Amino acid sequence: MKKLYGVIGDPIAHSMSPLMHNDLFDYYRIDAHYFPFHVTAANLPAAITGFKAIGAAGFNVTIPHKTAIIPLLDRLDPLAAAIGAVNTVVNEEGEYVGYNTDGPGFVHGLKTAFPTFQNEKILIIGAGGAARAIYFSLAQAGVTEIDICNRTPGNAANIVNQCPYASNSNILDTHSAQENMEQYGIIVQTTSVGMTPDTSAQPLSLEKLNRGSLVCDIIYNPLETQLLNDAASKGGSVQNGLDMFVLQGALAFEKWTGIFPDVDRMRGIVLKQLGGSEC
Repeated sequence: MKKLYGVIGDPIAHSMSPLMHNDLFDYYRIDAHYFPFHVTAANLPAAITGFKAIGAAGFNVTIPHKTAIIPLLDRLDPLAAAIGAVNTVVNEEGEYVGYNTDGPGFVHGLKTAFPTFQNEKILIIGAGGAARAIYFSLAQAGVTEIDICNRTPGNAANIVNQCPYASNSNILDTHSAQENMEQYGIIVQTTSVGMTPDTSAQPLSLEKLNRGSLVCDIIYNPLETQLLNDAASKGGSVQNGLDMFVLQGALAFEKWTGIFPDVDRMRGIVLKQLGGSEC
């Protein structure tokens, strides 16, 4: 019997996850299909009950359900519980178990771009859900110095204070982050600033960026944000959000099937859909 997988969110029509995962199911000859499900907040409990009733093998969770789904699940992976957000659910012998592969997906990609990342001082820009997942995952991976720049200091403080993994952190405003930019070997931009259609915006100046520092922007549409263009012009290395998106999906696929998939194949599917190519 064909296994059922999917992604739930509101909206959901824009999701590229069905393209990625259905291609992988075909490639690995797995009898399964992945569907996009438009689920409103009001219908979330009924949707999870329905998935259980039909025995769905697993699904992804996107905005706005990553936190709201937690009380509807049977168990949580410790990292997902600490972050307080779930993006991947696995049917484990009838129990729905929640995981977060967003942060680990980012770290997986970072490890490829900057193998010594654990020894670097890192600046995270933003304090939303993505920043929280990345901060917790970096701290879990052994990074000991992670600062956060955010317009609302209280949100950044909540991330630092609630993280169960040890790390030294400072909370900075935009001016302080810009003035101390030379301290950081890695800068991670987690906000929506610079996303299509407002592609000329960037969250802060990189005037004092060190040559050779890595600037990551989790946005992948456009593939090159203004921040990344600025970083490259100043001699920095750059990484867009494509790796994080692809690798969070790869880690989810591995949890469902036991197979870590061909990441280059997944990247190619997304690039084709976006109608672009990486430099």
